Amino acid sequence: MGELFGLNGNFVVLAILALILVLFLIVIILSVKLSSLRKRYTQMMNGSSSDNMEQLLIEMQQAINDQKAESAMTSAQVDTIRQSLTKMKSKVAIHRYNAFNDGGSNLSFTIAILDDFQDGVVLTGIHSREQMYLYAKPIQNGQSTYTLSPEEKEAINQSVKPS
Repeated sequence: MGELFGLNGNFVVLAILALILVLFLIVIILSVKLSSLRKRYTQMMNGSSSDNMEQLLIEMQQAINDQKAESAMTSAQVDTIRQSLTKMKSKVAIHRYNAFNDGGSNLSFTIAILDDFQDGVVLTGIHSREQMYLYAKPIQNGQSTYTLSPEEKEAINQSVKPS
C-alpha cells in the first residue's frame, strides 16, 4: 500500500505542478491582455488626467460648446469682413486717350475707382502741351451729379466688368 501511496503521491505532485504551470500561463496571458487594455484605455482617454468617465464626458461637452461659441464668433467676423469688402474700392480701371488731336501720345487719362455698389470716384487728367488739368468726380451707383465725358463712362464700364 505504501508503494501505491508513493505512486499516487508522485501523481498528485505532478498534477499540482501541472496545475501551477497552467495557472502561471493564465496569469501571464491575463497580464498581457490587461496591459493591452490599459494601453487602449490611455489612448481613449487621450492623455486626460480624468479617472472618471463621467468627468471626461463633461469636459468633452464643454470643449464642444466652447468650439461652437468660437465658431459662431468667427462666422460673425467673416460676415462683417464680407460686408466691408463690398464697400472697398477694389474695382479700378484706367482709360488712356489723346484729349487733343494736335499730335502727341495718349497722355490724358481717366481712372475709375469703385466698389461693388459702383460707388467711388473718377479722376480725369487732361494733358495739353502747356499744362495739365486734373478733375475728380464722385460716383454713386455708376452715375455722377456732374456730366461724365465718354472717356469717364468708358473707365467706369471697364471697372465694373467681371474679371
